[in-house]
Amino acid sequence: MSHHIVEAANIHYSYPDSTAALDGVSFRIGHGESVALVGENGAGKSTLLRHFTGCLFPSSGMLKIDGGVVEKKNLPAVRRAVGMVFQNPDDQLFMPTVFEDVAFGLLNMGVPAAELDGRVMAALQTVGAAHLRSRPPYRLSQGEKRAAAIAGVLAMAPDILVMDEPTSNLDPMSRRRLITLLKTFGHTKIIATHDLDFALETCERTIVIHKGRVTADGPTVEIFNDERLLTASSLEKPMSARAWPQNRLKTS
Repeated sequence: MSHHIVEAANIHYSYPDSTAALDGVSFRIGHGESVALVGENGAGKSTLLRHFTGCLFPSSGMLKIDGGVVEKKNLPAVRRAVGMVFQNPDDQLFMPTVFEDVAFGLLNMGVPAAELDGRVMAALQTVGAAHLRSRPPYRLSQGEKRAAAIAGVLAMAPDILVMDEPTSNLDPMSRRRLITLLKTFGHTKIIATHDLDFALETCERTIVIHKGRVTADGPTVEIFNDERLLTASSLEKPMSARAWPQNRLKTS
């Protein structure tokens, strides 16, 4: 896997109680793109994200990561290519120290001890958290936990970074640091978020999901300027976009 491309082709998924969660979702995300997934609660965003790492598989349709179908026999390759940052960092932080948490995935990959310290510290330095290496995760702030969780994913050197509600429970300064950090990453990024102002700052492209379907896919500025579309998708225009002049789309 080397092209960092995600392709969804007519994906359907229903839960065991027959509730339909995804209803014919299709898109293609290219190398290096930063794409926001937005939609109301229950739209299907988190369900879709779980397909990217093979935690769920389509009832019908097909998902490909870098040309390889996401299916059980390909899961090792898929999970090397895709790094997932969960909505709640406590779901990823469970070791006695931050260093051990970041090292956990590398140890499971069989990374030699001689390389381990360097890769862990490089990941922590990338997110500005090297000083946290000996701290127990339960003693961290939400922003520090988020940084440690991201470091754990980055240490695995994924091609594609997937994030579920990354600004959830962050204070304004931690949110700003995360925005600044994400702008430095060259990864293909797929970010599910309710924070449309965050999406506007970090993602050039937005996919709107409503009732399990893709209802819009295009430049973030254009989508967030379409109030009729946003209202139909149970969304509101982001605060930072409400003062846009009428000719914003012509000049941006």
